Amino acid sequence: MNASFRRLLSIAVPLLFACASDALAAEAHFDARHLGLLWVAPFAGLLLSIAVLPLVAPSLWHHHQGKIAAAWALAFVMPFAVTQGVGVAAEAVLHTALIEYVPFLVLLFALFTVAGGVHVRGNLHGSPEMNTGLLAIGTGLASFTGTTGAAMLLIRPTIRANDARRHNVHVIVFFIFLVANVGGSLTPLGDPPLFLGFLQGVGFFWTMTHMAAPLAVTAAILLALFYVLDSYLYRKEGLSRPVKDPTPDSALSIDGKINILLLLAIIAAVLASGAFEQGAMVSIFGIPVPMLGLARDAALLVVAYLSWRLTPQSARVGNGFTWGPIIEVAKLFAGIFATIIPAIAILRAGIEGALAPVVRMVTASDGSPINAMYFWLSGGLSSFLDNAPTYLVFFNVAGGDAQRLMGPMAGTLLAISAGSVFMGAMTYIGNAPNFMVKAIAEECGIRMPSFFGYMAWSVGILVPCFVVLTWLFFL
Repeated sequence: MNASFRRLLSIAVPLLFACASDALAAEAHFDARHLGLLWVAPFAGLLLSIAVLPLVAPSLWHHHQGKIAAAWALAFVMPFAVTQGVGVAAEAVLHTALIEYVPFLVLLFALFTVAGGVHVRGNLHGSPEMNTGLLAIGTGLASFTGTTGAAMLLIRPTIRANDARRHNVHVIVFFIFLVANVGGSLTPLGDPPLFLGFLQGVGFFWTMTHMAAPLAVTAAILLALFYVLDSYLYRKEGLSRPVKDPTPDSALSIDGKINILLLLAIIAAVLASGAFEQGAMVSIFGIPVPMLGLARDAALLVVAYLSWRLTPQSARVGNGFTWGPIIEVAKLFAGIFATIIPAIAILRAGIEGALAPVVRMVTASDGSPINAMYFWLSGGLSSFLDNAPTYLVFFNVAGGDAQRLMGPMAGTLLAISAGSVFMGAMTYIGNAPNFMVKAIAEECGIRMPSFFGYMAWSVGILVPCFVVLTWLFFL
């Protein structure tokens, strides 16, 4: 730990303890109508750092991303504590941490640990039919194992199946489209934005019921396009029948089968936590936290522990499993959840807040929501920023009332959900698994497109799909 980071901790830790002590004494609130846009600058700065630094200064970002995230968080917390009061800052930060960040991270951690313990052995041959089948299976799995889990589970078998192909970049690109993004739209387990919605009160089965049609349409279009393209390239390569490839043939088998049961346990825990009213609350640093949510998070941690203890080490070695990705997520999202506090508060202030122009863009003159704008704005920001906080922003622009959004404003919630999840596929930085898949593919010798090269694929293929979705569901 270097000197600068120690100095950062010496400032942050006493402040956090002071905030916690003050929050114990009284609950504090602030009036977001009087907050200017300057308070959103740390949030914007952190998201720009996530988008730009891995491209222009990869070594700096790789070694210091946690410190950068902490610095942006302190750039909000410390001035906020000075201007609004330590108690106000305490209530805001602790409420966000206990109600949103910790449950969000616990679910990701459990899915990451359990999915990382399932290793598919053996070799497949990458014909158009086989590749389309793998993408379809991954798309279906993603809603129940999470996009990160499904991507980790299937990316290496997909690469091995196509290592004899001269043209295989398109397979990975469509894998990112479908498995790492679109496929995660059916349940709150599938993608972080939907789980945040679940934590805000959106029903588990509401998501499954309403997102089914957009998912079916998008997946059908993309799978059909992929099959046509892959068939053309397959014939062009002269591979009219399977040929011997660099990966020795071996029978398919699965290591770490216990994790399949543990995935079902994760689903059961999340379902159970949403099936009942919040009920009893427990006060943590003065913040009321639902007992049911604590029980869910405890169950998920137990499942993750069992996965780690019961999974054969060979399965995790075969998957190239490390804790690096989840540690990175924990660091970055701690900063994101802290710095997004004023942005969400201002948006909740509606036309009385500093972000009134954004509210007006998605609101008609009669006050009704413009669902097409919700779809494209939430999706457009999710393309370049992180789709989880983007979902929260527009969820709150729409009023932040889950019951109303699931009822008379169901079309608006559908637009926000579909935009945030689907358009995370537009760039490498739109969703966490995108860069992970890219890195694994390059590690295996596949020359992936550059940042803008990938965007040429996504704009040419995905944007027409989203135009169709707009016409079918949001006009």
